[in-house]
Amino acid sequence: MKRVRKAVIPVAGLGTRFLPATKAMPKEMLTVVDRPVVQYAVDEALEAGIEHIVFVTGRNKHVIEDYFDIQPELLDTLTQSGKREQLASLQKMQLPAGAVSFTRQQAPHGLGHAVWCARDLVGDEPFALLLPDMVSFGKRGCLAGAMELYGQTGGNVIAVEQCDPTETNKYGIVGKGQDVGTGFAVTEMVEKPAPAVAPSNYYINGRYILQPEVFELLGTQERGAGNEIQLTDAMKRLAGSQPFHAHSFDGRMFDCGSKEGFIQANVAFALGRADIRDLVFGPIAEMIAAEERPAEAA
Repeated sequence: MKRVRKAVIPVAGLGTRFLPATKAMPKEMLTVVDRPVVQYAVDEALEAGIEHIVFVTGRNKHVIEDYFDIQPELLDTLTQSGKREQLASLQKMQLPAGAVSFTRQQAPHGLGHAVWCARDLVGDEPFALLLPDMVSFGKRGCLAGAMELYGQTGGNVIAVEQCDPTETNKYGIVGKGQDVGTGFAVTEMVEKPAPAVAPSNYYINGRYILQPEVFELLGTQERGAGNEIQLTDAMKRLAGSQPFHAHSFDGRMFDCGSKEGFIQANVAFALGRADIRDLVFGPIAEMIAAEERPAEAA
């Protein structure tokens, strides 16, 4: 069993669900509290032991590359101003030299094509895949748990959560087999099945550990839904020769590619920080309570 050292983070999407905000700014740079969405994915990968991160970018995404670069002028200014807290925060998130790579997806041919574009940078070794729109919220990141299960099972691991059984037609759903560690064996993968025929209510939540053989399959994969190269189609083919297991994440994934998920993530992370919770939500709670009090008699 080879150790998982590299992670692929696709950031080439246009972010049309957040227009006009994403007309000139990548959707991955929208902030949840005080950090861009993509930073949460990177932090989760590092927590899980990832050593090298491969970003698959597109046009107008150069700001992401700049964000993960060193800015000497900014560091000098913070040092001279004595802003030690901000300086320490920037230094903590700085990726080591040589630990990040960027490659370009020239055309929007789907997630499967974006992953395939990273094939030469990943090479012949297993890799993690994190969809940055999905922000992990819990005691520890979702990928850390998936890596733990991979250490027990090898093969391929996909992270899952349970959805409302009546909403299986919104997600990629997996069939549940024998329990293993923090998850179970995957018996099948179905894209957006109707509730009446769904094999379970466990949906794929945007975290994967895949073997490199998936690249060859993606390179020959026919276009599927939306006339795009679908990762799920290649994984279903790979499952014919390699085992798949599902890590059942005990936290919560927020879909920050949607407005409702993005707002929910901001509220959840803000409530988790005492410096913001008391300062912001205290006055709001008081204001709501005041509005709910019956008016005093004249």
